Amino acid sequence: MTQANEWLNVESLDLDAQGVAHNEEGKVVFIEGALPGEQVQVQVSRRKNNWEQAAMTAMRRESSQRVRPACPHFGLHAGACGGCKMQHLHIGAQVAVKQRTLEDNLWHLGKVRAERMLRPIEGPAWGYRDRARLSVRHVVKKGVVLVGFHERKSRYIADMQSCAVLPPRVSAMLLPLRALIMSMDQRERLPQIELAAGSEVTALVLRHLEPLTDADLNRLREFGREHDVQWWLQPKGPDTVRLLDEGGKPLRYELPEFGLTMPFKPTDFTQVNQHINSVLVGRALRLLAPGADERVIDWFCGLGNFTLPIATRAREVLGIEGSEALVARSRENAAANGLARNTSFAARNLFEMTPELLVADGAADKWLVDPPREGAFALAKALAELHQAPAAGWVPPQRIVYVSCNPATLARDAGLLVHQAGYRCTAAGVVNMFPHTAHVESIAVFEQGDAAAA
Repeated sequence: MTQANEWLNVESLDLDAQGVAHNEEGKVVFIEGALPGEQVQVQVSRRKNNWEQAAMTAMRRESSQRVRPACPHFGLHAGACGGCKMQHLHIGAQVAVKQRTLEDNLWHLGKVRAERMLRPIEGPAWGYRDRARLSVRHVVKKGVVLVGFHERKSRYIADMQSCAVLPPRVSAMLLPLRALIMSMDQRERLPQIELAAGSEVTALVLRHLEPLTDADLNRLREFGREHDVQWWLQPKGPDTVRLLDEGGKPLRYELPEFGLTMPFKPTDFTQVNQHINSVLVGRALRLLAPGADERVIDWFCGLGNFTLPIATRAREVLGIEGSEALVARSRENAAANGLARNTSFAARNLFEMTPELLVADGAADKWLVDPPREGAFALAKALAELHQAPAAGWVPPQRIVYVSCNPATLARDAGLLVHQAGYRCTAAGVVNMFPHTAHVESIAVFEQGDAAAA
């Protein structure tokens, strides 16, 4: 058991941005707010057989990577915002932690080491969040409405007046939004506001559990005119979202390197950080290097974020997604960008892929894989089975570029690709899509045989 007067040497940082140390007994101690290289005393709040959870009570050696958080709502105290966990760590060190996390996951979970580590993809550290889900609550006892992220390790909403990771104009709207909701008739039945910022339009989606009164609708319109935002209403699930008033500019983002414009609805999945997304798409295409005579399959294609850029380079692209509705949207985006000729789309349950389904979709020279957090296990497993028992006339892709939002499932799938499907992991690197959080995005390249990555 860790003693109150015992000094602990912090060795590393875990995925929850907690310092990791060992006490005199050799037991692991996770320490809120501590950084690698620091020497601290702690108060233990939770004990298990193999580990303890603790908070710092004193420090006598501070990390050179410790910085002053930019946001006044960041901290370990009660009521602190839980939206960011790493603001006290220098941004360069944050990226290094994520790179180490990727390498550790690849090796410990997949027994894979990348032959080359890619330079991290980085961008602005502040004002980057083009997507966010803000909780709303009328606190009757205090006579206020709160709009923002949840408190650290709590179901309560932080009392936020600003947010350093939201776009500055949206951060400046937090207090006006509180006043708006407070003025509304249905303020008790408005649980969240979702932000979706496009290249020209800032959209706010209001979730309402009861129909809004005419007076409330007019309050929204007045706020929209004053703050230049587009209101959407969501009475039930994401499919029920509708624009408050027709007209105005469409919601869209740009991929300027490829001359593409991507329309989307505010409840569609798009990347939180559009600057980083644009860089990531460019990096992925250079690694994939689709040739003018090649056929490419884009698995988990979404709205066509990678499909359409690939179509500007390849002979043919097949985008595959899990729902007919998304496939229809991808097809519309391809047509709107003049790429209907060499793109096609299909709906598949990508978590139930089999070797037979892979063969039915036809051979491709290269794959782009961009799954959700669950990864692409069924896809990798089907590919491994075809490697063990080849199908007549079907050949595997010579190169796979895998974009991941979960290093653990990437590592699991990488293990299958390398140890059972005949691939090498020729390159991997992190993408700092969410600065100041412990979220790790990454990209990896897999090659058949002795081919080298581009």
